[in-house]
Amino acid sequence: MTDPTTLDAPADEPELRATAQRLAVLGSPIEHSRSPRIHRAAYDALGLDWSYTRVRCGADGLEAFLRGRGPEWRGFSVTMPLKEEAHRIATVLDPVATESGVVNTLFRIVAPGDAAPRWAGYNTDVPGLAAAIRGAGLEAQRTVVLGSGATAVSALLAARHLGAERITILARNSVAVADLAARFDGTSEGSGAAVRVSGAVLGTEDGTAAVEAADATLVISALPGPAGHGIELPAGLERAPLFDVAYDPWPSPLAERWRVAGGTAHPGLDMLVEQALVQARIFVAGEPSLPLPDEAALLDVMRGAAGLPRMER
Repeated sequence: MTDPTTLDAPADEPELRATAQRLAVLGSPIEHSRSPRIHRAAYDALGLDWSYTRVRCGADGLEAFLRGRGPEWRGFSVTMPLKEEAHRIATVLDPVATESGVVNTLFRIVAPGDAAPRWAGYNTDVPGLAAAIRGAGLEAQRTVVLGSGATAVSALLAARHLGAERITILARNSVAVADLAARFDGTSEGSGAAVRVSGAVLGTEDGTAAVEAADATLVISALPGPAGHGIELPAGLERAPLFDVAYDPWPSPLAERWRVAGGTAHPGLDMLVEQALVQARIFVAGEPSLPLPDEAALLDVMRGAAGLPRMER
């Protein structure tokens, strides 16, 4: 079992009262995460005496770690490789987490008589990514998603939310590609039109994938940053703008390929901030759709903490 290790302890924050609520981002690796500075800035702006730290934790240690959290622990942001395990552990799930099978946010359920903490699971990656793509002015009608893991599922659902008519999944794992295509082909959001979802294995001769890639309006990379090295992509894919969920280091290997080909690439920092805003709604009020006080100004504070410029309004 991987022992959870606090990397960014509350010692680097102002001294906390005994009643202060605690939050953290969990994952492995976690050293690069900018979530602590983004969330701390948000809670400082909201006047909340809350701690937010980083904890390195593997999937095999997540359940035991959560079981041992005292009442001061309010919730967690969850990143790779914990999102499917968090989904399994959560007692209740929001609709996005239910459909995606992915949880990136855990919020403590408080009920009298509970011997151990219970957690509600949410997926804020989907609304966060959709907001970031919309904010960048990108069009999702014909989207290519690179990758087949947990983040790729969120990318697919975000593209569908943005009105995609066709989504093509390109990845190396043939089983996962086929599963995603079968799972989401023909699905729709609410009463919207059904979306055609297909898939192909990267590096294989697939004429359909090549044709669909050639007229893509958007490419979303859900690959870990280093995975962009040397992967075979359909010819001409770089003509479509790239939204890369990776952000550290930037440019990512994939973004550099886009730059060399004369294309445009957008880093995942905007997604990180947008999904963190939805997480803050959950941690503060327990409701992902309930805006926080003066939320536009709060978003600017969070963007500043991430090193992004203020939003143009």
